[in-house]
Amino acid sequence: MHDFPDKELGKVTPYGVYDISGNNGWVTVGTSSDTAEFEITVCHYPPGTSKWNKIEHRMFSHITRNWRGRPLESHEVVVSLIANTTTRTGLKIRAELDKRTYVKGIEVSRKEVEALPIEYHEFHGNWNYTVKAEIMSTS
Repeated sequence: MHDFPDKELGKVTPYGVYDISGNNGWVTVGTSSDTAEFEITVCHYPPGTSKWNKIEHRMFSHITRNWRGRPLESHEVVVSLIANTTTRTGLKIRAELDKRTYVKGIEVSRKEVEALPIEYHEFHGNWNYTVKAEIMSTS
């Protein structure tokens, strides 16, 4: 959820998914705005609790360590460094550059949200939920 703007190169906005059981990750490196059109969030943590977020500790921390001290000279360098991040425990990450432009200011109505095929978890369903697969096949 951070972008790294550069006057000459533009933005780099990495977003990722981490599979805890498979120790695999996927990172999309966007070059456009950080908007709701770009990200689908299915798990939330309350403010101040990012220490529990597995993707931060098991994936992005290793990406950060891998590119430490290296100039992020181009989008391709960023993608390459992310994709070449590994650990002794077998972490593997795939990465891809996304050059699409995402529009700012798009709002989702309450009616649209209520129509989504969301299955709320028994434990804190307002923070933990699953978007059923049929929505993913339409995008």
